[in-house]
Amino acid sequence: MRIIVYGSLRRKQGNSHWMTNAQWLGDCQLGGYEMYDLGHYPAVVVGEGEILCEVYRISSSILTELDALKRDGHEYKRELISTPLGSAWIYLYQHSVTGLPRIDDGDWLTREH
Repeated sequence: MRIIVYGSLRRKQGNSHWMTNAQWLGDCQLGGYEMYDLGHYPAVVVGEGEILCEVYRISSSILTELDALKRDGHEYKRELISTPLGSAWIYLYQHSVTGLPRIDDGDWLTREH
């Protein structure tokens, strides 16, 4: 199975250690999504923009660990979507993004700190 990561799980980011045993398949841009800054990590919702992300092949045990990480605060819902690298799971933010700073280029690594 494949997973899409777009924030702190990306290479050389604070939570990238969760992806140590995953196989990087490539980077891609996904249309139809917007990214917002939550402080230490981003929120992605369905919208008008594009996001830059990385796609990995993962095991079911990695997916279980990521589910626990992402669902800890009940902020995200995992959905299966199509990407240029095949179907992959993505975690979408479940709360309002009203008033949050939008990351217009959709790249968590280029946001202003």
